[in-house]
Amino acid sequence: MTQPYDLITMGRIGVDIYPLQTGVPLAQVETFGKFLGGSATNVAVAAARLGRRSAVISRTGRDPFGDYVHQALRDFGVDDRWVTSVDAYPTPVTFCEIFPPDDFPLYFYRRPKAPDLVIRPEELDQEALAAARIFWITGTGLCEEPSRSATLAALEARAKAGPTVFDLDWRPMFWGGEGGASGDGGATGAAAMATARPYYEAALRHATVAVGNVDEAEVATGLRDPKACAHALLEKGVELAVIKQGPKGVLAVHRDGRTAEVPPTPVEVVNGLGAGDAFGGALCHGLLAGWELEPMMRYANAAGAIVASRLACSSAMPTADEVDAFLAGR
Repeated sequence: MTQPYDLITMGRIGVDIYPLQTGVPLAQVETFGKFLGGSATNVAVAAARLGRRSAVISRTGRDPFGDYVHQALRDFGVDDRWVTSVDAYPTPVTFCEIFPPDDFPLYFYRRPKAPDLVIRPEELDQEALAAARIFWITGTGLCEEPSRSATLAALEARAKAGPTVFDLDWRPMFWGGEGGASGDGGATGAAAMATARPYYEAALRHATVAVGNVDEAEVATGLRDPKACAHALLEKGVELAVIKQGPKGVLAVHRDGRTAEVPPTPVEVVNGLGAGDAFGGALCHGLLAGWELEPMMRYANAAGAIVASRLACSSAMPTADEVDAFLAGR
């Protein structure tokens, strides 16, 4: 490695099979598009689109969808050297339904086990993890072994050498709960949260930034008030807590007392999936640039809004010129 990466992410990767019709139940959809997917992967793509040198740590199946993942990563300028194959499991696919402005059910096909949950501690490039300007992990990576041990080992190797972001990324069905991509997980939500919380707390001790919505912050803190969640996350070890509040905007609270609360950026929503990953990539861009909290949150909000106004996730991630033009037009 000749120079550190701006960003290394670790976590889910796969293929999004999204309907090309909106407002239509999945059973009635006739045409679909194929896109690179997975939250950690989308964040790396979002940062690459903003000019940052990024890489992903993940695994695929040894199958044509795995081949597609590698080609798509390279096309986006994301380094795929740490995306390796697993013989036993297929590359995951994810379907969704699109009912704008705020209903986008996700259907994950990750059983009997997703390859990205077979990342092992001994496979990690600890030197690269320590050297990266930002390292990003997700809550999903903590849900099963050996990925759980690998994620915590990566955080220990990182040792807060620079910004280390924990995307709280609550997916209750991966923890034995019910429900969609966020929310309380249906009838078993409380039990799923209780199962996840010790592992979230362990990760927070090694992170410097936590980012998530109120549902996700509740998993880590047991609280739902955004400001209380932010301060609880600081008490658990991070330096910066970012709470996404949907129509109420975003709240950022730093350990040094700085705060920023910015309103949402209104757009006509086409597909809300991927907006949070665009936010994450733009957040990393702002951290790397050393921006103050308020302009960083406004920029990240704008990136997320742009993706929400488009159909896909990875291929919808905006360039820096697009974000600048979007903000200039507000």
